[in-house]
Amino acid sequence: MTLARTHTPETDALGRPLQSLRLSVTDRCNLRCHYCMPEEHYVWLPKPSLLTFEELTRVAGVFATCGVSKLRLTGGEPLLRHELPALVALLRTIPGIREITLTTNGLLLNRFARALREAGLDRVTISLDTLRADRFQALARRGRHEDVLRGITAAADAGFAHTKLNAVIVRGTNDDEVGDLLAFGRDAGLEVRLIEYMDVGGATQWSPDRVVSRAELLDLIARRHGAATAEPAGEAVSAPAVRYRLPDGTRFGIIASTTAPFCQACDRSRVTADGVWFRCLYAREGTDLRELLRGGVSDAELREAVIGTWRGRRDRGAEERLGLRGRGPLYAPDGLRSDPHREMHTRGG
Repeated sequence: MTLARTHTPETDALGRPLQSLRLSVTDRCNLRCHYCMPEEHYVWLPKPSLLTFEELTRVAGVFATCGVSKLRLTGGEPLLRHELPALVALLRTIPGIREITLTTNGLLLNRFARALREAGLDRVTISLDTLRADRFQALARRGRHEDVLRGITAAADAGFAHTKLNAVIVRGTNDDEVGDLLAFGRDAGLEVRLIEYMDVGGATQWSPDRVVSRAELLDLIARRHGAATAEPAGEAVSAPAVRYRLPDGTRFGIIASTTAPFCQACDRSRVTADGVWFRCLYAREGTDLRELLRGGVSDAELREAVIGTWRGRRDRGAEERLGLRGRGPLYAPDGLRSDPHREMHTRGG
């Protein structure tokens, strides 16, 4: 049975549309960044539990009938998933999907960029928190800084345009590189996204004093590059980043999820690599879509489950965290080990 696509996205209890879906394809990662994976031991998802490419495509197809038009492939590190270009090609056949993007740490992008582009991937976002190889080693606990730089070059050579560079800014770690990162992005043709350090699952070393706020970031930027001007949101009102322009025309964005949450406009939800659907990055529980898929439900039944669940969505996790007194990490290490779905590398960024 072929389902017709909904032209107007389904909306939740607060009127937010269902139009952006992040599909995690693996919980594994080849870095151990201190702001995301600071602990020594992890509980990984059993490989047989991971959704197959056919199941991921089916899930994405059902979501497309509910209004989703943008897919982002995440992890962990998504390029660790074997034959990922084949999945992109399958997703590309889904009616109504306007954009397929990928968030990657770039370590393997030199190997796969061209194949991904040929398969139909529209755009990549590359994570790079420092321009210093020694600092990269300390932050990510892997000495592969040059591999990320090669991946950035490979993305351009493969024909990817509008590539974004994500940098999580942590006080006392890399906040002295904000100006350098923007200059690097300008020279490399990348739009930099500066991200506030978030107290999500996995950030067991998070504390408020390590957050560099949007206001502080703008002040740091002004000292080096001149005052930035905010750009109108336009159709991108639900985008996580507020975009700015420097006096020389350079554009960049700031994602201020910690100090200035944008829950009221959030149209994103996430499906883990083993099929658990979370409507909020901070949500305690999700919906097990794998159980439905492997239990034999039809696409129509799966669609009804998605629509019914989304219509009841009231999540405002980041706003609720903002109002907490004595705010600390979302989970202690033992709490993460008791449920791997709480980890950011499982849930997807």
